[in-house]
Amino acid sequence: MISTVWNTIKKGELAPVYLLVGEESYFIDETIRRLKEAMGSEEELEMMAFDLDEVPVDAVMDEADTIPFFSERKLIIAKNASFLKATEKGKEKIDHDVKRLETWLANPSDFSVTVFIAPYEKLDERKKVTKMMKEHALLVQAETPKEQDLVVWIKSIVKAQGTSITQDAIELLVTMVGANMLQLQMEIDKLTLYLGEGGEITASLVEDLVAKTLEQDAFKMLNAYLANDSVGALTIYHDLLRQKQEPIMLVGLLASNVRTMSNVFYLLKKGYHPQQIAKNLKIHPYRVKLMVEQRNRPSEESLLRALYQLAEVDLQLKSTGGNRERYLELFLLRQL
Repeated sequence: MISTVWNTIKKGELAPVYLLVGEESYFIDETIRRLKEAMGSEEELEMMAFDLDEVPVDAVMDEADTIPFFSERKLIIAKNASFLKATEKGKEKIDHDVKRLETWLANPSDFSVTVFIAPYEKLDERKKVTKMMKEHALLVQAETPKEQDLVVWIKSIVKAQGTSITQDAIELLVTMVGANMLQLQMEIDKLTLYLGEGGEITASLVEDLVAKTLEQDAFKMLNAYLANDSVGALTIYHDLLRQKQEPIMLVGLLASNVRTMSNVFYLLKKGYHPQQIAKNLKIHPYRVKLMVEQRNRPSEESLLRALYQLAEVDLQLKSTGGNRERYLELFLLRQL
């Protein structure tokens, strides 16, 4: 558990080598921040950073084996440890001396804290260097938490800032921001700062204060259209036009959402659980939940019809001039 690792860092119990694996940058950045905090002030801390896509791993080990001048221990960050993942022979950017690294890992310097960052979904478990790294380094899995874990994390972050949050607000927040934890942290900071200590974050506050993405607006516009709410769909469309969004890009986003919706309903009909659907389609579970919980779920035929009509709008936008905004406007006015 990453919280266990963070607790040991807070106590000052630092490992000589850390291995951060995964694509969730929040956990990587937060672990490094906590290590820096535990090792002293910015002025006192002796730190070096290496990009292993640019320099060989020898430079990291040489630095780790050099006694620090100004502090008891120094922090060394080694980014992009690509030698730990599967790569085609001859396709490696840098020739790393992994044999030396394997030997060094068994007896690392005790006056350095060395952090290897592998921002990849999977490592090559067949490689000896990967096995040695996992055996001798303290492993931190920087993976996006599952749905329930994400809810727990949001509640804990909010509570730590002296506020509370409703379940509806959590669901809306994740729907709007996605599972990007760094972005979630920033939005939570904004919401709690606005409320002050002792306040409660509600869904309406999230709706008002959290920045909306283009994808979310496109999804809302599609839902309004599928519900035959032409006024709602056109209101969102005109707002997006005022933001200088291109109609051709909006058509692409609408078509992408229609395809996703169609796939969700198909898998649902096949008996797949929403969590399985999210994993299969590589989309966030909350997005699937919103589609599944729609009161007036569109039929397969109406989704295919919408997709066909969007293809026609796309062709018109690419082949004719004139009032280009009008083509998508007419599409949104037509009822399915």
